[in-house]
Amino acid sequence: MVNISTKIGGLTLKNPVLTASGTFGYGTEYKDLVDLNSLGGIIVKGTTLNPREGNDYPRMAETPSGMLNAVGLQNKGVDYFINNIYPTISNYDTEIIVNVSGASVTDYVAVAERISELDKINAIEVNISCPNVKQGGMAFGTTIEGASEITTAIRKVYHKTLIVKLSPNVTDIVSIAKAVEDSGADSVSLINTLLGMAIDVERQKPVLSTITGGLSGPAVRPVAVRMVWQVAKVVKIPVIGLGGIASGRDAMEFILAGASAVQVGTANFIYPNITLEIINYIKEYCTRHNVKDITELIGAVNK
Repeated sequence: MVNISTKIGGLTLKNPVLTASGTFGYGTEYKDLVDLNSLGGIIVKGTTLNPREGNDYPRMAETPSGMLNAVGLQNKGVDYFINNIYPTISNYDTEIIVNVSGASVTDYVAVAERISELDKINAIEVNISCPNVKQGGMAFGTTIEGASEITTAIRKVYHKTLIVKLSPNVTDIVSIAKAVEDSGADSVSLINTLLGMAIDVERQKPVLSTITGGLSGPAVRPVAVRMVWQVAKVVKIPVIGLGGIASGRDAMEFILAGASAVQVGTANFIYPNITLEIINYIKEYCTRHNVKDITELIGAVNK
């Protein structure tokens, strides 16, 4: 038997495959298409202190080997999540992780405090890297000082597993990852979307209402793999890799580069059950390579 369970902070995931925030709703939207209990975990859509309408339409656009999005963290706020969403997802046999965002340090801390009260949620992913909001988000994730400040503040009030999601839109992601680790994070996830832009040449106007947006999909994978590899060599906490994973082979790239777990995002829109195919591929890969435990493969490219 192959052991493909993995540890992220205080979490023990039954397998290393998670769904990425913003691409899988709250999980319930996919329940008729995917056996949610088979997943390593579900990272629900971004949750903020107060409701957000998100950005104006159009806010999504297809690009070669990917997509641009500028949804802008549309959600109904943390109270709605606690009262209406949490009861419907708390009994799934998988880890539910809440993606937390805000416009200020105070906002982040308030949401983290509220989520910490929920017994069936054992981790949060702090989004300091969203390129689609005017306040907060990426502003905290582009400097060592900002990343450290937000992580330190949340660590003081949140005592379960704390994952910090990093931005690729920086010159030195390794230094920011190290700062987050030193400030108390249990894990880092990377990468969030790359800042991109598309222009409608006939209208001679930007395609998105926000002009720029976050690029995701297979086009960003080589950049993501490179950054995961760089970060995993330096930090001691687990790294969660994401960015353009659309197959089991893609997922194995991240694991070999040093990721203890992976997140599947954009591919969920095209292949709703791709996560299950990736889990099966990982099992088959381990068997084919005579590997008894997935941990033997984490960062194996450097071994």
